[in-house]
Amino acid sequence: MAKENNPNNAPKKPRLSSWWIYGVVIALIIGFQFFGGSSFSSTEKTTTSELQEFLRNGDISKIVIITNTRQAKVYLTEEAMNKDVHKGVAEKPLFPSTSLVPQYVLDYGDLQIFQNEITEIKKENNLDTIVEFDTESNVLGEIFLTLLPFALIIGIWIYLMRRMSGGAGGGAGGQIFNIGKSKAKLFDEKTDTRTSFKDVAGLEGAKEEVQEIVEFLKNPDKYTSLGGKIPKGALLVGPPGTGKTLLAKAVAGEAKVPFFSLSGSDFVEMFVGVGASRVRDLFKQAKDKSPAIIFIDEIDAIGRARGKNNFTGSNDERENTLNQLLTEMDGFGTNTNVIVLAATNRADVLDKALMRAGRFDRQIYVDLPDLNERKEIFEVHLRPIKTAETLDLDFLAKQTPGFSGADIANVCNEAALIAARKEKKAVTKQDFLDAVDRIVGGLEKKNKIITPDEKKTIAFHEAGHATVSWMLEHAAPLVKVTIVPRGQSLGAAWYLPEERLIVRPEQMLDEMCATMGGRAAEKVMFGKISTGALSDLEKVTKQARAMVTIYGLNDELGNITYYDSSGQNEYGFTKPYSEETAQKIDQEISKMIEEQYQRAIKLLEDNKDKLTELAERLLDKEVIFKDDLEKIFGQRPFEKEEEKLEPAE
Repeated sequence: MAKENNPNNAPKKPRLSSWWIYGVVIALIIGFQFFGGSSFSSTEKTTTSELQEFLRNGDISKIVIITNTRQAKVYLTEEAMNKDVHKGVAEKPLFPSTSLVPQYVLDYGDLQIFQNEITEIKKENNLDTIVEFDTESNVLGEIFLTLLPFALIIGIWIYLMRRMSGGAGGGAGGQIFNIGKSKAKLFDEKTDTRTSFKDVAGLEGAKEEVQEIVEFLKNPDKYTSLGGKIPKGALLVGPPGTGKTLLAKAVAGEAKVPFFSLSGSDFVEMFVGVGASRVRDLFKQAKDKSPAIIFIDEIDAIGRARGKNNFTGSNDERENTLNQLLTEMDGFGTNTNVIVLAATNRADVLDKALMRAGRFDRQIYVDLPDLNERKEIFEVHLRPIKTAETLDLDFLAKQTPGFSGADIANVCNEAALIAARKEKKAVTKQDFLDAVDRIVGGLEKKNKIITPDEKKTIAFHEAGHATVSWMLEHAAPLVKVTIVPRGQSLGAAWYLPEERLIVRPEQMLDEMCATMGGRAAEKVMFGKISTGALSDLEKVTKQARAMVTIYGLNDELGNITYYDSSGQNEYGFTKPYSEETAQKIDQEISKMIEEQYQRAIKLLEDNKDKLTELAERLLDKEVIFKDDLEKIFGQRPFEKEEEKLEPAE
C-alpha cells in the first residue's frame, strides 16, 4: 500500500506531532519569563532595612536606582561575596559573569526619601559606594506579553482540529480536515461476512422482501426490461430486538455488492453543516461503487418530523441533515442501482416527506415472533450450546410468549451461564426455565429478610391471584406461583397467556379480575389491604383506560377513540376531549376496576377454604405448580362444560 501511494519511493514527509505545540508554548512561557518578567528575575529580594545594614557594613559596591519601576539593583563587593551572609545569593547568578547580574533587588517607596537615606549613610560611614540612576525599557517583555495569548489560542486550535480530523495533516493528499467525510463502514464483496439469510430465523415475510431487494441489485435487467423501476429504499420497522439490524447484516452477506453501514447518530455533529456534508459524501461513495446498498440504523436520530417542538429556529442542524438526505434520496436516477435500507422502532416520529413513495418505497414491518417463529429462533441459538438432552422446542417456545429474537438469544445464553454456575457438563431443560424466570422476574433473593406476618400476607396475595385466574375462563393459564423474592417483587404468579390477535371485552375483564385477586385475597382473609398491589393497580388502570379511551369498549362513552396512530399530536398540549368527557372517563375507569375487584372478592369468599389450603401449601413449599392447583380445585369449571359439549357436536 505504501508503494501505491508513493510510487517514486520518495521519503515520506513526517507527520507533524502534537508535541511541537507543547514545545512552542513552553518556549513562549520561558521567553516571557526571561525577557518579560525582568532582566533580574532570579535575583534575591531584600528590604530597605537590610540594604541599609549591608551599606553600613561596606558590602555594597554599587546601587542602581530604576526610576520608572521603583526598584533598585544592589551589587556586592568581591569581599562581601565571601561572607556567609551572602554566600547563598552569590551562588545563584543567572549568567557566569556576576558583574552583569545584581545580587539583590528591592522595591522602594518615595524616591527622594530613599535617596536621602542612602546619602546620609554614605556620609556617616565615609563610603565610596556608587549610586546611579537609570530607566528600564521592557520592549521584548511587552511583545511576548501581547503575543503569548494569541500563540496559545492558535496552538490549541490547531491541535484540536488535527485530533478531530484524525491526524490527517500529514496524510495522503495533504488533507487537514476530513470532519465532513462519511463515517460509514464499507463491506465489499470481498469481505468475509458470515451472516446470511440462513442465520435469520422466522421473519419469512421480511426475508422475502429483502431477498427481492438483493435480487434487484444482482439482476436488474429482469425487472427493468418490463418497464419496472428498482425501489429506492426500504424501511424496516418493528419493536427492539426483532432482528432489523440482523436482516441488514444478512443482506450484506448475500448481496455481494458494496454495503455501507452506519447509524443515524453518525451524521450528528456539533459543527454546522457537518451532517449534510457527511450525507453528500456517503451518497457520492455509493454512486461511485454502484450497484450498492446503504444501511442507516436508527434513522429516527435524524429523520424526526420537522417543525415539531423546534425551539432552535429554522436553522436546526438536524433538520439541515434531514433536508440533505431527502434531496439525495430523491435525486437518484433509475439506473444508479443504489438502494437505501433503514431501520427504526419509532416510525411514528419520522418525517412524512421521508416516508413517501420515491424515497422509502417499501415499509417492512418486523413484528415480534409468533410460536412457530420462536421455535425456529431457538433452533438457531441452540446450535453452539451443549445440551444434555433433546430439548422440546415447542415447550420452550410456549414458555416465551412476547419474547423478541434478542430475548430468546439472551435466554439461551443465560441458561448456559446458569448451568456453568452449577458446574454442570451440559445445559438441561430446567436451566432454560430458570433462565426465563431470571429474565422475566429478576434474580432470586432467598436471603431477603421478611417477617412471618409479611410472608403470610405475600402467600395469600399470590394464592388469590392463582385462585381467581383458575376460576375464570378467559384468564391466562397458571404455570407456577412463588413467594421467593425475585428482582423488585416479593412474590410472583407465572402465567402462560394465550396469543390472541384480537381481544374481546370479557377477556380483558377476566384478566383485570385475576390481577385484582391479590388485593381481594388480603381483604377477604385479613380485612385490610397493603401496598403490595402497586404493580397490579398500575396494570389494571392501564387496561381500563385503554378500554375506555382507545378501543371504544365502554357503553357509556360509545364507539369513540382518542388514540392517534400517526404519532402526530394535532392537539399539542391540549386534550382531545372536554373536561366533562374527562370526568366521565375517570368515572368509567374507576367503576370498571371496582366492579372487577368486587367480583374477585365474591369468588374468593365462595372458595375461602381452598384459598387457605393453597396459601398454606405455598408457605410450606414456597413454589407450587399447576399440578398443586388441580389437586386442590380439581379441573377448571369451564373445561368441564366444554367436555360435555364435545359429544353433542
